[in-house]
Amino acid sequence: MSAHSADEQLLHRALELARQGTGLASPNPYVGAVIADAHGNVVGIGTYTYAGVKHAEVLALEAAGNKARGATLYINLEPHAHQGRTPPCTDALIAAGIHRVVASMPDPNPKVSGKGFDKLRAAGVHVEVGRLEEQARRLNEAFARYIRHGTPLVTLKAAMTLDGKIAPPPDETPPDETPPDEAMARSDGSAAGGGFSGNWITSEVARAHVQELRHQNDALLVGAGTILSDNPLLTDRSGRGRRRPLLRVILDSRLRLPLDSRIVQSAAAERKNDVLVFCASADELKKSQLEQCGIRVEKIPALEPDARPDLPAILRQLGQLEITSVMIEGGATINWTALASNVVDKVFLYYAPKILAGSGSIPFAAGAGFRQMSQAAQVKHVHLHRFGEDFAVEGYLRDPYGE
Repeated sequence: MSAHSADEQLLHRALELARQGTGLASPNPYVGAVIADAHGNVVGIGTYTYAGVKHAEVLALEAAGNKARGATLYINLEPHAHQGRTPPCTDALIAAGIHRVVASMPDPNPKVSGKGFDKLRAAGVHVEVGRLEEQARRLNEAFARYIRHGTPLVTLKAAMTLDGKIAPPPDETPPDETPPDEAMARSDGSAAGGGFSGNWITSEVARAHVQELRHQNDALLVGAGTILSDNPLLTDRSGRGRRRPLLRVILDSRLRLPLDSRIVQSAAAERKNDVLVFCASADELKKSQLEQCGIRVEKIPALEPDARPDLPAILRQLGQLEITSVMIEGGATINWTALASNVVDKVFLYYAPKILAGSGSIPFAAGAGFRQMSQAAQVKHVHLHRFGEDFAVEGYLRDPYGE
């Protein structure tokens, strides 16, 4: 095996170790480290977890012991050279006698980016940067967005038919009984409040993958219509460990969240402090009742003149709570609000080989829409995923590493 191939193989292993921190490292980045001796033998590995405090490279050094002297460190992210919760990792690497560092990318934090590499080079350590960089950047895109802007990475997720419908027409209901914003599709892709409820658009394989996406995010966000129509729990059912519970965020302008809903009852029973409701106005009695159930209620003024929720303000508040990533799993109204508010960083859109057709079927995004093709949201860097007969489109509306 060539030296180049060996380096990439060990760097791939570092990335695999970094992925083990999913759900466990936020609000800090995912980092994996591998130390190999001069013969390419792995002598130490490490994965960073927030609760574990110690950084991946320090854990790898501890495992390697004296074998670290003259060895190479493979790591997906630049070792830090500043004092944070832990001392600078660069100091530990230099003291241990690491001869060479192969890293995928610099730290996305502009305040510290490059300083770790500079310190290592100044101490005589040979540093190589840029191998497997695309994989490393995708792995830590939420951290990059959060550390650069103070707001979480926003993923808009939906499941739909080939013709872009997220549900068939809702049942006929008198207008005074069903507010328009309740005619929303289920977050899991089936219909809202109609005879279609209980059926699924996408396959079991695709729905299982949704749980993986939930596990990768710090928070889910839906509108009150999803709760009123479908009574979901909005939990992470991936079966994987989390340091913090998945934060369940509900946009409820008039605080209509039923006290007997499953999400309220679970919050009251489990007391995980994992349900946060944003409202524009609230009856103080209802607010008090929800808070007694262990639910946080925050008032956010609605945007005028259309009374849309102020999503940028909501995301700033989530950033202050150290939420680095949020996935929107609402219906047509919320989907359009997010797009119109220009808060969406990426999309993950599942498609099933079905066609609903009909003008009454519920579209992916219901609202004014973009009036000209030149104004349309442009999805870039597209990745396609297959789930049996279903497929998904993953792409970016803006660069998480951008300004």
